[in-house]
Amino acid sequence: MTKFKLLTLPLAFAIALVGGSALADGDATAGKKVFKKCRACHALEAGKKKIGPSLHGIFGRKAGSVDGFKYSKAMKASDIVWDEENMEKFLAKPKTFLPGTKMVFAGLKKDDQRENLIAYLMQATK
Repeated sequence: MTKFKLLTLPLAFAIALVGGSALADGDATAGKKVFKKCRACHALEAGKKKIGPSLHGIFGRKAGSVDGFKYSKAMKASDIVWDEENMEKFLAKPKTFLPGTKMVFAGLKKDDQRENLIAYLMQATK
């Protein structure tokens, strides 16, 4: 292997790790403002449910798995694990992404609002 290849491989790996997802680059401060549309139905605190389930620990969690919340059959039967990509699609058009969901929210049409909300949720739901 040449010196060039030996030096560029670690650099490429580092860039990949730091680069992350475009969604994670959203503005969490702006996302907190977008969350105002969600907070009537969702809490961020663990164990606190409202009309919708708590969003605490949502990323990496299987959809329809919060104990004590009555989910739609569609949500419980789905194989969705909440990550940035699935969350972005769901927030854009919940009923299109998951037909049969009980969520009545029509969705966020603006890409930047979804990106910002996801950035906020990633921080606030840990």
